[in-house]
Amino acid sequence: MNRISSFNLVSLTLGFAFLYTPMLILMIYSFNASKLVTVWAGFSPRWYGALWNDQAMLDAAWVSLRVAVFSSTLATILGTMAAYVLVRSGRFLGRTVFSGLIYAPLVMPDVIIGLSLLLLFISVGLDRGVLTVTLAHTTFAMCYVSVVVSSRLATFDVSLEEAALDLGCTRWDAFRLVTLPIIAPAVISGWLLAFTLSLDDLVIASFTVGPSSTTLPIKIFSSVRLGVNPEINALSTIIIGIVAVGVISASVISKRSIAKRIAEEQAAAAV
Repeated sequence: MNRISSFNLVSLTLGFAFLYTPMLILMIYSFNASKLVTVWAGFSPRWYGALWNDQAMLDAAWVSLRVAVFSSTLATILGTMAAYVLVRSGRFLGRTVFSGLIYAPLVMPDVIIGLSLLLLFISVGLDRGVLTVTLAHTTFAMCYVSVVVSSRLATFDVSLEEAALDLGCTRWDAFRLVTLPIIAPAVISGWLLAFTLSLDDLVIASFTVGPSSTTLPIKIFSSVRLGVNPEINALSTIIIGIVAVGVISASVISKRSIAKRIAEEQAAAAV
């Protein structure tokens, strides 16, 4: 059995401490009774109640959630289509330009993307609001989805589709019944990545958001500029808790799935 060296153990400990100590401090101070976020005045859950009654913060969270769901869904559909074209269509006229347009937003600064989209929306006379933020998030998120799905399609066994076509399936039926179920983990991963990017975006949303469609990151950033409100600590703690539950649940489900598959393989081998 390989043992972890002292150097690796110390490095790992310092790395985790650097990442998670600020989060731990934030979670502790979310239960601080004082209005001053750096002065401990006793344990109290008052800021969670204040957050629940803060309608502006709740409205911003609802806007962010709606934008994230719609933009990640559109980005997943468009990104999957783009990945399928890139991987399966082979060489075609304009392929280099098409692939460049797909991958360019991955390396382009968010400020440039946000400003470009703002000028586009102004030129077409589209009022800034939930729709413009959704379109903006879809634009850059679909690129990430395309990369994730393309990596899975590149290792996909094309003979499975060919067998479905030989059995009478149309191209759409072969994709829907054979290809899509196999690449579903990559598609779901792309959707989750797009959802996270949309929920976390601040720069692009600041260019495309409207007065009645403030997202949660913009609301938090605006509040912090005027001074850190203890409600933000409570909100951050809730988000950390949701993420932790999601990660743990995904890990448990994955382990159970692997254990079930191993058990089925062993049972099949025994027969």
